Amino acid sequence: MSAVYRVDKFAVPEPAREEFWRHVRRIHGILRAQPGFLDDTLLEQHSGPGRFNAVTIVRWSSVDDLPGARTAVEASHRAAGFEPAAFFERAGIEADVANYVDVTH
Repeated sequence: MSAVYRVDKFAVPEPAREEFWRHVRRIHGILRAQPGFLDDTLLEQHSGPGRFNAVTIVRWSSVDDLPGARTAVEASHRAAGFEPAAFFERAGIEADVANYVDVTH
């Protein structure tokens, strides 16, 4: 199996920026402890006309690692009383999320 990249792009209004990154950092702390986690990157737009101003990338050793990571994150959300969909709606955040594979070779 080859690595899989989870790439999440977000349009985050400025008033929600600090809270958004706080949640992202908490979630990525959980992801980093999961089996198959290889590395991650958190990006914020510096310039350009793009609509999405925040991007997170997580590289997993295989697609088989994704269900366990999802379960761990969902358990953390429940424990924290955090509902991502409600937060996104309240804050006006738009998301585009998908899994990708490297086609360089």
